[in-house]
Amino acid sequence: MKNRTAKYASAIAFAFVAATTMRADAATPLQLVSPQFAPGGEIPAAYTCEGKGVSPPLSWLGVPADTKSFALIVDDPDAPDPKAPKRVFVHWVLYNLPAALRTIPEDVRGQSLPAGSAEGMNDWQKTGYGGPCPPIGKHHYVFRLYALDAPLPGLKTPSKTDLERAMQGHVLAKAELIGMYEKKQR
Repeated sequence: MKNRTAKYASAIAFAFVAATTMRADAATPLQLVSPQFAPGGEIPAAYTCEGKGVSPPLSWLGVPADTKSFALIVDDPDAPDPKAPKRVFVHWVLYNLPAALRTIPEDVRGQSLPAGSAEGMNDWQKTGYGGPCPPIGKHHYVFRLYALDAPLPGLKTPSKTDLERAMQGHVLAKAELIGMYEKKQR
């Protein structure tokens, strides 16, 4: 019942975002949500290595008026063990998402990305979304959306570091959504 309630709360938040995105103004900070998990909540297995491993749907509001593009980075700061993290593991790098965009549907990738959008390199040395697959313990997965004052031309397939470097001086606002995941014990 608890998971169902959280899922409904997330769905309501998603519907609110969809209904209000055209009315967002400068007083509303940039916010990122998913109908599939609440902030700080459990990421459903479908979006992990134990499921289909597809990207979750995302939506946002509170977009600054001067936004010309968006970038999205998803990473795990707890790798490999949350009790002794040694590195940040990058799961997804997206950039040049159109300024008019307010949602990313489930399982967006390659040809299904909006025109002009591109994917960077994750830490599996692949483009696209790589779902959570922690080797041990419960990990935090941080989804960061950046509103930018310009598109970022000429990047090809950037790493997270390359994208962050290219975004310097262009970030108008940033929003974070954190989801949690721990592999089921077998």
